[in-house]
Amino acid sequence: MLIRHKPPRELGLNEPLRHPDHQLPVTRRELIARGFRTGAAVVTVPSALSLLAPRDAHGALAPDIEALKEACGITDGAGKIPFIGFDLAGGANLAGSEVLIGGPGGQLDFLTTAAYGRLGLPGDMVPNAPNAASATNNFVDTSLGLAWHSDGAMLRGILSKMSPEALALTNGAVIAARSENDTANNPHNPMYGIQRCGADGQLLTLIGSRASDSGGNSMAPMPYDIAYRPTKVDRTSDVTGLVDTGKLAQLMAQNDAVAVLESMVRMSGRKLDRIDTRVSRDAAIKTLVECGYTKTAYLADRFGVPANLNPELDTRIKGDTGIFTDAQFNADGEYEKTAAVMKMVIEGYAGAGTITMGGYDYHGQGRATGEVRNFRAGECIGACLEFAHRAAKPLMLYVFSDGSLSSDNQVDNSANGRGKFMWVSDNQATANSFFLVYNPGGRAVVTPSTSSFRNGNQIGYYTRDGAVANNSHPGANAVNLLVNTVLLNYLALHQEIGRFTTLFPGHGLGAQLDSLAVFAPIVDAVITNPI
Repeated sequence: MLIRHKPPRELGLNEPLRHPDHQLPVTRRELIARGFRTGAAVVTVPSALSLLAPRDAHGALAPDIEALKEACGITDGAGKIPFIGFDLAGGANLAGSEVLIGGPGGQLDFLTTAAYGRLGLPGDMVPNAPNAASATNNFVDTSLGLAWHSDGAMLRGILSKMSPEALALTNGAVIAARSENDTANNPHNPMYGIQRCGADGQLLTLIGSRASDSGGNSMAPMPYDIAYRPTKVDRTSDVTGLVDTGKLAQLMAQNDAVAVLESMVRMSGRKLDRIDTRVSRDAAIKTLVECGYTKTAYLADRFGVPANLNPELDTRIKGDTGIFTDAQFNADGEYEKTAAVMKMVIEGYAGAGTITMGGYDYHGQGRATGEVRNFRAGECIGACLEFAHRAAKPLMLYVFSDGSLSSDNQVDNSANGRGKFMWVSDNQATANSFFLVYNPGGRAVVTPSTSSFRNGNQIGYYTRDGAVANNSHPGANAVNLLVNTVLLNYLALHQEIGRFTTLFPGHGLGAQLDSLAVFAPIVDAVITNPI
């Protein structure tokens, strides 16, 4: 018999979480996890750079300047699949009530009713319970390819932003893996590894919504390379300043400004030719100056119109035909932050980016508080996938959180509680992460599994009582190996799984790498070579 308890007052989306059993938050990480710092105040993003909208009207540089651009290593990005990570700070629920995780037989190898109770679901809402309101007569939804609880808050948010066409081209995978509760010491962030796989952008390699070494709330598992430290920007002026070409582009038409800058490169080059290049220092100075002028000409050609940097002027993102209405966009900094990052990454201005969302340490706050926050995270995830669809670009999107939580069968019958069980405590044993893949050429195809590590869209599995089986795959009980599993899948999408051992020696995943790669490749090395 269920014991009826009155749920705590539902907290607002941006209202901070206060736990009597936790010490007062003092670090930036603790403030973010409990929602004391959120929205645009805590993040935004070099991704605002995303503001850089593609300009179909911009002209190619003159051939001699184009050659110098290549010699100076000034590139338009590496052409890898755009990668976005969502870092939900605090220990969000991602399994059972959201993405389904089953036993060794895969997502639909259902757990016990008691296990689903631990994961927040009453007996009449477990995934395999009869549900007359569903076409499948149960609580399973496979709209995203990846099986989900049909009333998952995150799923509802995702579906609210994605078109049927985008859904049909999306697939995903869930990874059963433990993660310590409420700590930044989980090395969850894969950004430096994604860079090592070859990801790069026209302006920046990595971006992140936090001014941290990883660009997010969680740490990265590998040594940081200061050359690729994620850039953080918290206002639009910081973004446009990154591509400042001076007053020249403001005083004349863009094409004229580019022509003037190209002439400056040539004149400077002729003067520099008089330097005795037998002296290595003089040669270095010549190269430095010449490349500096060339970079300025390139920036003026590519990004000379400041308005093109503004995501708010992209009608695919904001407005009557946009993913976000004007009212939504203006009312919530999380939407603005997401728009900036997704534009930056998906359009190739950055190779990869992290979006940190705070306030996910929501146990003890009833069920409704967690539901509305998961729904908003889902909206932001769905917005990224829908924008990839509108931009006709592939995307790999990874969702992770530092820890998880569990229920003890207390019901929240409030409107947003939806009759589900309340979250009452942290529980690292019920953690997981998942990734979604959008492919404009067709939904990614799941490869046959050749080992017990994976079954279909699921890597690892839960025990029947609803906890991660620690030996179900190499990364089940080691977050750094969980990240390596994600990196392996990123390379596999490029048909480059053979590079994994060279790029990540001592990776710890064993010899059966193919069995951990969920999807068949969708591109051959770069996105301009779709498979």
